[in-house]
Amino acid sequence: MDIRKTILSGAAALILCATATAQTVKVPERYTFAGQTVELTRQDMYERMDREIITFTYMHTTSILMLKRSAIYFPVVEPILKEYGLPDDLKYIMVIESNLDPKARSSAGAAGLWQLMTATAKEQGLEVNANVDERYHIEKATRAACKILKASYAKYGDWLTVAAAYNAGQGGISKRMTDQNESKATDLWLVEETSRYMFRIMAAKMMFENPASFGFIVLEADKYRRNPPKEIVTTRNEIANLVNFANNHGVSYMELKNENLWLREDKLNNASHREYKIIIPDVIR
Repeated sequence: MDIRKTILSGAAALILCATATAQTVKVPERYTFAGQTVELTRQDMYERMDREIITFTYMHTTSILMLKRSAIYFPVVEPILKEYGLPDDLKYIMVIESNLDPKARSSAGAAGLWQLMTATAKEQGLEVNANVDERYHIEKATRAACKILKASYAKYGDWLTVAAAYNAGQGGISKRMTDQNESKATDLWLVEETSRYMFRIMAAKMMFENPASFGFIVLEADKYRRNPPKEIVTTRNEIANLVNFANNHGVSYMELKNENLWLREDKLNNASHREYKIIIPDVIR
């Protein structure tokens, strides 16, 4: 027998054993989300919450990256939520929608941090086409999401139902509430994705508020950050070549695109002469 294989096999078994017993976060009897207390003692509620806690605990790469990215996006999103009078906890909808990846795009075509569909984005006044896609504009997409969430809460009066509707659509949730004679989405029989969605949001909040309890040590100094913009250029004109535009402002095309993901091509058509604000990043070389 190869002694090296035996040693490696034993080491793997020890790692698996340690991993299997490493969960330290337990499901609380109740949890507060967006100012509402959610009772978790009912067996199905307990199991659904436990599943998401386990998922975040062992989703190591994604969980660590989300924690690191939070220092870029939370400071942008939190003041907008406050401006709209919405609970700060709703930022965790953005977290689970995109894993805090601003380039995220789903197989169904949802895009950006808030994973807005084209029709939904346009309903909220965002421009979405091959040249400009404001679903990738962090501030504008967040404002669009806020309008959706606020209108949904006015309809349902329950934040977890609002979350379910954000995932499945108000029409689908409302129909199921009527058909099943229930007033909250947590009490509905739903497709698995939506059923889990509400508990993933709460588990995300738990992890972000106490990552060490999930086994993640991410120091503030280790989090990703962006420097304040060197300049913001306001234009109502066409920009025929964004590579030249970037170079003329002392940055590369890549650096310009990273800060302005809503610019989808290497030019800005702007035939309608709309006002756009283009961030010129302050790049440390």
